[in-house]
Amino acid sequence: METKLAVCGLDCALCPAFVATKANDLAALTALAEQWGRQFNISATPEQIRCHGCDARDGVQIGHCAECAMRLCALGRGFTTCAECGEFGCDKTAGFFKDVPEAKARLEALRQAR
Repeated sequence: METKLAVCGLDCALCPAFVATKANDLAALTALAEQWGRQFNISATPEQIRCHGCDARDGVQIGHCAECAMRLCALGRGFTTCAECGEFGCDKTAGFFKDVPEAKARLEALRQAR
């Protein structure tokens, strides 16, 4: 299975929005927009949840990605992921890693592989 890590360590290849966008599956995007709309109490359209991944430079990213502090920081420093940063585990990532420990584990594995 393909892995596509976001700056924060999420695996985009596991994200249903990324998968549906890559497959150009409008039915899946529509169902996901409805599901996430109910789940997160937001108004979402299929177009708003299309995503080419965190590293996309075409502006096709879901919701918060364009303003994500972790993404903006890493890209501003020329990093592909937070794992490359000497300040890994900083206050920009601490809360996120607490909520999503598997993302931190992926990045820690990258750091170990260096």
